Amino acid sequence: MEALLDAAEALLIDVGYAGVTTRRLAERAGVNHGLVHYYFGSMEEVLLQTMERFTQRLIERQRAMYGTEAPFLDKWRTAMGYLREDIAAGYPKVWYELQAISWNRPEFRERVLKVNAEWRAVLTDAFEKAMPIYGIDRRRFPVEAIVSLVMTFNLGLQLEQLIGVDEGHVELLAMIDRWLASLEPDQARLPWSNR
Repeated sequence: MEALLDAAEALLIDVGYAGVTTRRLAERAGVNHGLVHYYFGSMEEVLLQTMERFTQRLIERQRAMYGTEAPFLDKWRTAMGYLREDIAAGYPKVWYELQAISWNRPEFRERVLKVNAEWRAVLTDAFEKAMPIYGIDRRRFPVEAIVSLVMTFNLGLQLEQLIGVDEGHVELLAMIDRWLASLEPDQARLPWSNR
């Protein structure tokens, strides 16, 4: 079963949803094509479990990173490094391929929304803890709004990078880094400024 999920992940990254067929998936996994339906019931279920498994690994990584005692600025910098790693690993392609399917298929939408809610919960917890440290007024800047801003910010960066656009990204990350560093004066190094 893991071999099929591994193969589905690789195919979603390499050829996209439209290129993933039962036979192609089985061939990539090195198994009989009948096993796809035996283990999963449908190709859709294979793809959804692929997304959920891939996402769960990344969510656990984020939880562990935000759960450390490091200053929030260090966590932010690590998270921005993860964005680059995730693009290189193909996660945004998997996410967007399956998210696009969910726009017209309620059975996909429910599962995609669940994954989105898990990401949101991790960030909400992290920002709930960070905002008082930085003295950010929660009445003026509700944590829900900050989390939505960060989530859509990440999605925008990923979408642009998937099509080969990175203009202004380094400058944007450096600007945010400088702002966070100004709230935390003992943090002077700006990793985005010289890239």
